[in-house]
Amino acid sequence: MAVQGVRGVSEIPPAVRARAALSTVDYADLFTVPSQDGNASAEQWARAMFGSVPTPGEQLIWQVLLGLRLDPERGPDTVAGWRVTGRRDGWIRLATAGPLLSANLVVTTSEGHAALATFVRYEHRAGRLLWRPASAVHRALVPRVLRNAAARINARNAVARIDARADATGPDRA
Repeated sequence: MAVQGVRGVSEIPPAVRARAALSTVDYADLFTVPSQDGNASAEQWARAMFGSVPTPGEQLIWQVLLGLRLDPERGPDTVAGWRVTGRRDGWIRLATAGPLLSANLVVTTSEGHAALATFVRYEHRAGRLLWRPASAVHRALVPRVLRNAAARINARNAVARIDARADATGPDRA
């Protein structure tokens, strides 16, 4: 499954850029994957990408290497430790910050596509030095994150279709 990406604030469509809640953006990228399921919401995509709690690898990258603070609470207002700071039909914004960086992840859905945009603001000079090599790793990982999320959503929908057929036929109709 082909994932397309662009990097640079000026390369991000204005409608997606407008979803970032950072007063200034020093780094931005956007990765898009085709979606076979037009019914999955942006929040379902975000949870398929990152889950409800961060994996040990995500904790290592986000908390240890980047110094971002993750919320320990698990619930409808967090995704993998990131706070949900905005959601509307077709998009959800996740946010976190640390002493060196602030970040927003914006997941959007549109007909036939899902996308993940990353927006970063440097809070300290060292944030720029830290993010430069980290962004290369980020750009290498995001396509796999999107492909895995697409597979999870497609698998979930396949199970739902099987369940719907079983409900339609029922035990007396088989």
